[in-house]
Amino acid sequence: MLNQDTSDPTRVLATITASPGRRILGIGSLWVLSLLVIYVAIVQPPAMGWQLFLFALGGGSIWIAEQMRRATALSLELTMQELRDSSGEVLAKADDIHSIDRGMFAFKPSNGFLLRLSTPAARTWRPGLWWRMGRRVGVGGMTPGHQAKFMAEMISAMIAERDGS
Repeated sequence: MLNQDTSDPTRVLATITASPGRRILGIGSLWVLSLLVIYVAIVQPPAMGWQLFLFALGGGSIWIAEQMRRATALSLELTMQELRDSSGEVLAKADDIHSIDRGMFAFKPSNGFLLRLSTPAARTWRPGLWWRMGRRVGVGGMTPGHQAKFMAEMISAMIAERDGS
């Protein structure tokens, strides 16, 4: 049984926030890549098709860097009812979580875990923090391992308590 006061189902049990160092390194790397690719396209332009490709690649990298900056500014919160981000978007309802996978060979983000849901949900991607495809939700990326491990343990305990095992 969880050693938590479950009288308030909206109380946050565990939180995951992106590591500042990983945010700087990840977003900075994407910006450097973007600027280098655009620089090459301008200074030493290859054939027109390749130049357009380099501009598109540079612009796409800038777009992904901005998406990552916005996503990793959020945090993930676990309550007795749901796993959500700090903007209020629900990743998974607690009753819908079928299992959790933290194994070394699991298809999961770095420093994170994989949730398997009972019902499929819409595809969503928050680079560096979480993604959802069908019945799978991957949590992790730029997150500290100890925070993700604690949340995974809490989810495992909730599943075990719910299933009576």
